Amino acid sequence: MPVSMPLSPPAPSAIIVIAHRGASGLRPEHTLAAYSLAIDQGADFIEPDLVPTKDDVLVARHENDIAETTNVADHPEFASRKTTKTIDGETMTGWFVEDFTLAELKTLRAKERLPKLRPANTAYDGQFAIPTLAEIIALAKRRTADTGRTIGIYPETKHPTYFAKIGHPTDAKLVAELREAGWDSAKAPVFIQSFEVANLQRLHKMTKVRLIQLMDGEGGPADGAQPSYKAMITPEGLKAVASYAYGIGPNKSMLWTDATPTTLVADAHAAGLRVHPWTYRAENYFEPTRFRRGTDPAAHGDIAAEIDAGLAQGIDGFFTDFPLYGAQARDRARAGVK
Repeated sequence: MPVSMPLSPPAPSAIIVIAHRGASGLRPEHTLAAYSLAIDQGADFIEPDLVPTKDDVLVARHENDIAETTNVADHPEFASRKTTKTIDGETMTGWFVEDFTLAELKTLRAKERLPKLRPANTAYDGQFAIPTLAEIIALAKRRTADTGRTIGIYPETKHPTYFAKIGHPTDAKLVAELREAGWDSAKAPVFIQSFEVANLQRLHKMTKVRLIQLMDGEGGPADGAQPSYKAMITPEGLKAVASYAYGIGPNKSMLWTDATPTTLVADAHAAGLRVHPWTYRAENYFEPTRFRRGTDPAAHGDIAAEIDAGLAQGIDGFFTDFPLYGAQARDRARAGVK
């Protein structure tokens, strides 16, 4: 159980770069190609979002609706699978992972989710399959051996309450696969993350792997375990999080009020929690105004300066779609370069 005591700022060598869905700024997200490129570019962890198939195999997709990230619409044999569902209060129409077996999913190919912002990535559409958690673990282990660096994984359990209600619970399956890989300790190269609370509290009793409570600036956990994320970032709220989690993963906007730092990093450290904000992206569309360069939403702003500003606040790691920029910022911090 984490000790609620103030943390010193992270040593530069301890700062971690988390490749958000892989090097997703440069390849279609959640593909082995995106993860492998992220490792080549210096990422410490690769991040798969996990959802279950009809036959309960955990695979990497940002959402269980695969309409925007695969070529499923081009497969007439699956046309009848298109449907409308309500997930965490949101109604969506598409094709859903839980309605496909793994064998069926393996006939699909990934495509770029943001073609207007990342048109160069569309050159890779149709080339890569949907990876399983087992394949991602194998990649991390193989690349650890190849590079001599420890490559970890940082899986997110997506919509755990929804999946449990429809008969596809994911927590025990995830823990079992990690345990089979030899990863069941606080020293394992793994973090498990979730926007929900109750499943992290369950996982806290099931595994010794480090857990991260994800948070957003608005709304609250879909499981209703807490009234809002804002309530969770009070000093008392953060102490409660520290009873089951190693750290928090806040929206990077929560570190700032306009251009002024908030107290979130200091408050989390005071509660004994590490801080891994999300998500640093290069495109102007995603950048705060002060880091944009020009008016083209697809052009790159000053992501390096934005990451450096977060590091100056004492964050312990960060998610990025562009791990090369992240690794360079981490290395600048290690060298003491401002």
